[in-house]
Amino acid sequence: MDRTLELLKELTEADGVSGYEHEIRRIMTRELEGNVDEVLRDKMGSVVGRKRGTGDRPRIMVIGHMDEVGFMVKEIKESGYIKFLPLGGWWPHVALGQRMRVLTSKGPVLGVIGSKPPHLLEEKERTEVQKISDMVLDVGVQDGFNVRKKLGIREGDPIVPDSRFAVLGNRKQYLSKAFDNRMGCAVALDVVRKFQRAKHPNTIFAGGTVQEEVGLRGAHTLAHLVDPDVCFCVDVGVAQDLPPQPFSKREKLGGGPTILVYDARMIPNVAFRDLVVKTAEEKKIPFHLSVMERGAGDGGPVHLSRLGVPTIYLGAPVRYIHAHNGIMNRTDYDNTVKLIVEVIKKLDKKTVQSFTEG
Repeated sequence: MDRTLELLKELTEADGVSGYEHEIRRIMTRELEGNVDEVLRDKMGSVVGRKRGTGDRPRIMVIGHMDEVGFMVKEIKESGYIKFLPLGGWWPHVALGQRMRVLTSKGPVLGVIGSKPPHLLEEKERTEVQKISDMVLDVGVQDGFNVRKKLGIREGDPIVPDSRFAVLGNRKQYLSKAFDNRMGCAVALDVVRKFQRAKHPNTIFAGGTVQEEVGLRGAHTLAHLVDPDVCFCVDVGVAQDLPPQPFSKREKLGGGPTILVYDARMIPNVAFRDLVVKTAEEKKIPFHLSVMERGAGDGGPVHLSRLGVPTIYLGAPVRYIHAHNGIMNRTDYDNTVKLIVEVIKKLDKKTVQSFTEG
């Protein structure tokens, strides 16, 4: 197993829903140490490593968010069934019948989100999407069994998908939870690793933010800490090569990284975007230009930090995001790393200044 594959496996199998990213932060810190000059943290829990080049500025920030979508224990019913609230966006259809783990002070507790068998469904229920607020988690409830005392479950405990990393029969395709956005975290680590011997006319800050899925929160504080001149927000693209459509020419697995020209919180700096696109074309790196009208990433708060930061959102497309399992293509991941590395090599003071002149 190569180093990147090991890293992706460890990062995606680790648990870190919004507000509970400590396990991911530990991995990120371990991987940064030895590859950067200094590891920095903000008071929200985001972490970043500083890798000095030939000058302190421009400061280039490369970040992925450490949190994944999940749930939190909201209420423990007298029966032992657990009501929960979402941390991040979930389509209710993908939650029913799925295994979950409650992370308690006594250790993880396995359960399943209950679903009625078809034999008990009324005709009207067959055409409705059940609300998450109406669902319950069953951790093996039984009359007389107190899940609070026996299992140590309490309100506020995080609930994570029970899912494991796997390489599929097509060896370039990986299956796991949390590619959104451990993919971006791994890219940030691989990018800074690529500069252990290569020169760069800037200082790189690579790391991960917290609580992106619940409001892009960690990006605010990390941008204030780093004071970047340019930022790459590395996050998943929404793969569109899904049935029943034929394979899409846009955002398909194996078609290269997605570069967003618009999301609900950011229009990227056009000059910076054009440099990224030109570099991809020069290096013959395949890519997609895309938009995300009903979602946003960490670039939203970063590009508004201080006096403004030229920022771009890019990353490998992933199928089935915000669910228990997604599929990512390794070539797309490698091309994302390669593209960011090649652009960083060009980001000297004069080039970065040109993004905001005229």
